[in-house]
Amino acid sequence: MAGMEVEKTYLKEVDRARRSLRALISSRQCAPIMLRLAWHNAGTYDAETRTGGPNGSIRNDFELNHAANNGLKIAIDFCEEVKRSCPKITYADLYQLAGVVAVEVTGGPTVDFVPGRKDSLESPEEGRLPDGSKGASHLRQVFYRMGLSDKDIVALSGGHTLGRAHKDRSGFDGPWTKDPLKFDNSYFKELLKGESEGLLRLPTDMALVDDPEFRPYVELYAKDEESFFRDYAESHKKLSELGGFTTRSRSKMRTTPTKLFFRVAFAAAIVLAIYFDVYRKMK
Repeated sequence: MAGMEVEKTYLKEVDRARRSLRALISSRQCAPIMLRLAWHNAGTYDAETRTGGPNGSIRNDFELNHAANNGLKIAIDFCEEVKRSCPKITYADLYQLAGVVAVEVTGGPTVDFVPGRKDSLESPEEGRLPDGSKGASHLRQVFYRMGLSDKDIVALSGGHTLGRAHKDRSGFDGPWTKDPLKFDNSYFKELLKGESEGLLRLPTDMALVDDPEFRPYVELYAKDEESFFRDYAESHKKLSELGGFTTRSRSKMRTTPTKLFFRVAFAAAIVLAIYFDVYRKMK
């Protein structure tokens, strides 16, 4: 009973944090950097060693000072405002929830959010995040290390519909789309147009068009926003849950259909055993 009360209390805290994030992101127009925070906290995951990932470690100065994270102190500080009013939510959940809300408030798809991430301050070494100056083989190396697929690579790249690169942070400058505060499929439409004056084109962007395995997804998402939204929501959820959850957190936060089936089957077996035992004694 006590565990159930803890769960309800925590879920209420998550709901409060979601509302606070929605208000903050809308008023500060900071959706792009909040999404970047969520991605960069999750994108360090290594499926082989089961290290890194969405555990809140990006708040650690050692990791925050990695070159790929330049400028993210702004997003960390925004999240601290929410953390002060919702102290029970873990940083790991807060940063991933910020990314989910950033997509939603800018018109993007609803990304399923399951709370239960555990905080850590164990940061991986630098060099696990994507480098925009490289191409397709680099993207595959980074995302395959996380356990993600070609479809995930392209769908998640579509998140560049939000925001812009800043010279002082990444060495690159400019937006990817004409409306960097609107989440839609324009990133893919612009890519297929080729070079466009005033819009950013990184080697990692062009790799999506030039690579024969990536390009079909680009073409699909450019013509069918619904398909992009569906696949983006699925890929974002996968990214935000890399490494899974603690057994305690996942079992309390959600009962999956598979678990429910086995619980029902187990209960039915017990009932049948009792029935046959009683029947045998009556004979």
